[in-house]
Amino acid sequence: MLYLVGLGLNDEHDISLRGLEIVRRCEEVYLEAYTSVLTVPVARLEALYGRPVTVAERDFVESAIEPVLERARTAEIALLVVGDPFGATTHCDVLARAKALGVQTRVVHNASIMNAIGCCGVQLYRFGEAVSVPFFTDSWKPASFFDKLEANASLGLHSLLLVDIKTREPTLPSLARGRPVYLPPRFMTVRQAVGQVLEIAATRPGSGVGATSRAIGVARVGTESQVCVHGTLGELRSVDFGPPLHSLVLLGAMTEVEEQIVDVYVRTVSVTEARAQGGETRRKLLEPSRASGLALGARADICMCNE
Repeated sequence: MLYLVGLGLNDEHDISLRGLEIVRRCEEVYLEAYTSVLTVPVARLEALYGRPVTVAERDFVESAIEPVLERARTAEIALLVVGDPFGATTHCDVLARAKALGVQTRVVHNASIMNAIGCCGVQLYRFGEAVSVPFFTDSWKPASFFDKLEANASLGLHSLLLVDIKTREPTLPSLARGRPVYLPPRFMTVRQAVGQVLEIAATRPGSGVGATSRAIGVARVGTESQVCVHGTLGELRSVDFGPPLHSLVLLGAMTEVEEQIVDVYVRTVSVTEARAQGGETRRKLLEPSRASGLALGARADICMCNE
């Protein structure tokens, strides 16, 4: 049997009891480590699970996993996935290849950003198609994701923007030599994502998306340091959200209930204060308080939604 086991969003303790039972009896355990990342090292997983965990990089999962699938005919093997196994097309492809080989499979679900994004106060069923925002380069600035933002906005739907991460990116010269040398990991921030959205928006004046569009930036969803910031795109571009992982929600038409839910969680902090990273600012964000309303204009609204 091949098991795809969701790990949730934070650390080794987010695995379900069912998933933990399965992992502890598996003969081989792999961790898919490029579509997302946990906040803890692999050693922490191994200590709790009681099994050695092999990190499976992109080239392994996409091009060299067939021997693992063959062994799964007679052995119990687990592929651990950050979030939920169906949160990325990569894992669907692994399941399809396993099925084609006649290998039995089983999926153990868990929380992912696709459902946990409800922490920002807007309702999940009012989202349109989610989009991925890749890192721009000087010569490559794809705008296809913006088309989907426009389509969602035209229907009054919210958009979830999943921002890019690069955990094992080879340099082009090293690829040409046939001996890959990998760059340090990169994680797109809300500020970078907003900058790219506004760059495209500037070329499409009739899109309805711009610096005054309302949005919610989130960071480290599912962790104790989770933070959400509500404001305009122009305001969010000035906010430092801290360490990864980040995501962005472009708001569509807000219902009265959504406005009320967002209001309940709001912490109002000036952009200058929000930009600071350190104990004083973080303590202020964690102090229990209730804002009187959604303050836009020269301020952004900080909300800690996991209190």
